[in-house]
Amino acid sequence: MKILRRETRPLSWPAAVLLVAGAAACFHLAYSSESFAPLRLLIIGYVVCLAQLSRLKTTRQSFYAGLAAGFLCVAPQLTCFWKIFGPAAIVLWIILALWIGAFTGMTRAALARFGPGWTAALVPFIWTGLEYFRSELYYLKFSWLNVGYAFSGWDVLPLCILGMYGVGFIAAICAALFLCIRFLYGSIATIIVICAAVFLSPPLRDSRHFNRIHVAGMQMEFPSERELPAALDSLLAKYTNADLLVLSEYTLDGPVPDSLKDWCRRNHRYLVVGGKDPAPNNNYYDTAFVVGPDGEIAFRQGKSVPIQFFKDGLPAPKQELWNSPWGKIGFCVCYDLSYTRVIDPLVKMGAQMIIVPTMDVVDWGRRQHQLHALVAPVRSAEYGLPIFRVASSGISQAVDLNGGTKATVPFAGEGQPLFATFDLPPRGSLPADRLLAPVSVGITGIALLLLLVWKPQRTPFNEPAERSQAELADKIQNNSDETRDAVSPQLFSQNIWSKSQRWIKSLTGEYPVSTIDDFPLPEGEGQGEGKPRSMTQRRVVSFEIRRAFPTAP
Repeated sequence: MKILRRETRPLSWPAAVLLVAGAAACFHLAYSSESFAPLRLLIIGYVVCLAQLSRLKTTRQSFYAGLAAGFLCVAPQLTCFWKIFGPAAIVLWIILALWIGAFTGMTRAALARFGPGWTAALVPFIWTGLEYFRSELYYLKFSWLNVGYAFSGWDVLPLCILGMYGVGFIAAICAALFLCIRFLYGSIATIIVICAAVFLSPPLRDSRHFNRIHVAGMQMEFPSERELPAALDSLLAKYTNADLLVLSEYTLDGPVPDSLKDWCRRNHRYLVVGGKDPAPNNNYYDTAFVVGPDGEIAFRQGKSVPIQFFKDGLPAPKQELWNSPWGKIGFCVCYDLSYTRVIDPLVKMGAQMIIVPTMDVVDWGRRQHQLHALVAPVRSAEYGLPIFRVASSGISQAVDLNGGTKATVPFAGEGQPLFATFDLPPRGSLPADRLLAPVSVGITGIALLLLLVWKPQRTPFNEPAERSQAELADKIQNNSDETRDAVSPQLFSQNIWSKSQRWIKSLTGEYPVSTIDDFPLPEGEGQGEGKPRSMTQRRVVSFEIRRAFPTAP
């Protein structure tokens, strides 16, 4: 019983269209499965379909098919781009889709040069390398819509061990299996890989014996300075045991005013509030300020990665932890939480909790808020740290150190409060993909260089039309089953001769029409030695040539 694939069969365009549609369907179902979590496993089917697109006839075709699949995946999810940027959103959608096209194109080129076995070994590294580079390493970095975010809030996979990019690596392993082994065995192997990853999950972390902190927050979008003291009074009246109060990013249009400092001094509370810290040349840092019970600024942290194409201030010159009375607390301002390269240094410094003031404008739409809300549970599960995230118009979240949501405030909940009690762990930890992902980028770069200098192998997958004239003559001489099928009267009713003739002329001169009579017919079918062939016999031979090269134009 054969398990391994000896060679890769070219993919027809109808099959490619089905795979593009299948990839898009799996992706959207996985990202829309809030009510039925097992549907999130369809994200693996998404990667499998993309890998199969590498079986098209040329690298260019595989690239364009991947580009189309990527566009169908990202555009419906990121409709907020249109609301923010207008028609320029199309360019941003295409840029995101290009990374999917790069994956299918590189996989196709690897199949043509290295064969299915080595390509299957490369596919997980190519996928992870491209995904990490797209998410973390270049100017337009954008980590949303990765494979790992599909498992946000669902602890079936050990994010604390694998990490977000490690989950994508596992999905790519499953996709690679279908390139090198047959479908049935690939399905069985995929189930085994998923079960093995599930059984790696450690028990849930317990932090009941650590320092406890009570945190309250309120959603407010661009409030006036006059509204803030009254809003804080109502929040403290509802949660009298709150040790720390949090407001969203850009709550203030400048530094912390005296009115808020006086409020903290009067109520003996710590307050985290987003504002602007002045910078040289009439610029600023998008900053999370911590105001102490004495009314002074106890700590401040600027935004590390300002959003591209926005007036979002300067990048923070450094990252530090706030040594609070309850433990070491790190701050990520809004989209900083989306980047592991921002949070990893905080974890290495010993952070015990992450606070995230966020601004998500209500006009950006519900779907944008839902996608952004997928980030915090993944980060908590990866690092083993609680996260308290207050967004201007939702979705605000209090997430425990296992990635479970303790409390949440819905989209467009203006003025709604959020409260949670956390037991801070001693410190967080980094998952294995923090080493795997950079290594994958290096392997992907080396593979790309090899693909540029390595010539494709001469195989039926690469050059299906290049078969020898002797092979075709033997096929007709031996009166094969395909030849007998070709003599069927039903086939003669079609315009076989004209189609065969057009195809023969497209060849490079190997099979000119004048040489058809040079092929011997099976015994008993000729008209006698030296006699010309009949038109029917010529049609049979021409049709047989066309059947021998089904992938020819």
